Amino acid sequence: MPEPTATPCRSCGETDLRTFLSLGTTPLADALLPGVAAFAAEPRYPLDVAFCPGCSLVQILEEIPPEKLFVENYLYFSSFSDELLRHNRAHALSLVERLGLDESSLVVEVASNDGYFLKNFVGLGIPVLGIDPAPGQADAAERAGVPTLREFFGAELAARLRAEGRQAHAIVANNVMAHVPDLNGFAAGYRTLIADGGLVTIENPYVRDLIDHCEFDTIYHEHHCYFSCTAVDTLVRRHGLFLNHVEHFANLHGGTLRWHVGPVEDVSEMVRTYLRTEAEVGVTDYSYYADFARRVEQIRAELRELLHDLKRRGATIAAYGAAAKGSTMVNYVGIGTDLVDFVVDRNIHKHGTYMPGMHIPVVDPAALLDERPDYVLLLAWNFKDEIMRQQAVYHDRGGRFIVPVPRPEVV
Repeated sequence: MPEPTATPCRSCGETDLRTFLSLGTTPLADALLPGVAAFAAEPRYPLDVAFCPGCSLVQILEEIPPEKLFVENYLYFSSFSDELLRHNRAHALSLVERLGLDESSLVVEVASNDGYFLKNFVGLGIPVLGIDPAPGQADAAERAGVPTLREFFGAELAARLRAEGRQAHAIVANNVMAHVPDLNGFAAGYRTLIADGGLVTIENPYVRDLIDHCEFDTIYHEHHCYFSCTAVDTLVRRHGLFLNHVEHFANLHGGTLRWHVGPVEDVSEMVRTYLRTEAEVGVTDYSYYADFARRVEQIRAELRELLHDLKRRGATIAAYGAAAKGSTMVNYVGIGTDLVDFVVDRNIHKHGTYMPGMHIPVVDPAALLDERPDYVLLLAWNFKDEIMRQQAVYHDRGGRFIVPVPRPEVV
């Protein structure tokens, strides 16, 4: 077993954290570079992952201030995924029905991005408030009719909103709690802002799926934490909230859980089953994570060999998805322009930029038909089915796709 670190757990404060994976020193995964001149000044940070035996929270050890992560060079816009839009519209409509939301209600979304979720409520005449510090995304949300506070959410902001007389009947936090270094301030903010009969729903990738399917590219500096039900239950109870229900979406981001949290305890049998199963399979014990690094190294070796073999045979290769997980993949595996000619992405804001670290150019997906690479490495493998549907013409003309995890394969 490795030596404990001196870094305190972000949830319970335990200092006996156990490191089980190091991905080296990497650039910030979402910090796409605007041009060649920016290559030399690109910062890099250690990316080490540890398990907390006190509360079972998995977390990275390095803490990058959020002001460096979610500002002008943060180019993630949620509305560019059709699959994600469908998923979140269904979620919004279910909240309306379950909670009886109407014009007297308030729905708050933390990390509301470009308004992709809250605009579903706006269309029904239900008041909303978005909270997101990223300027480009907040501007896009405002254009979509979603009022947005350009701030980071936490206990202080929640107290200010409550003092203004605003309490939420529903708070939604999709793929944001992992981005938060101050988990206790975040959870305290939920408790302050939620109305007595309200509901908080939190979505994040499930750490069990991450480990079982070797989804190591989900790990990057913007993701401080990786959650189990045990870790979430422990965190929210500390702040007078209760994990009352859980849903699993196996095909979303490689396996996502939606936790239903509220100020009144009403724990479902589903939650009890998850907590019991996590203890039984070992999610709450260091040994569950111990051989993860070996399996990650095996993926790196196999993917490098596959790509080098294709290049030796004269094949041309592109990649799909200039997202954060793609940055972790190319930097850890060592995939540069010697192996991949370019990366395509539907997000027009990323076109003309370069991938962090490996400096592969990012272009429009039309390049797949214009340049006709023999293979496309799916860096955004979590949207594999959606991408392959979109690129049916490329496939029909002989193009092949490479899926890197859980084991590299050509499909």
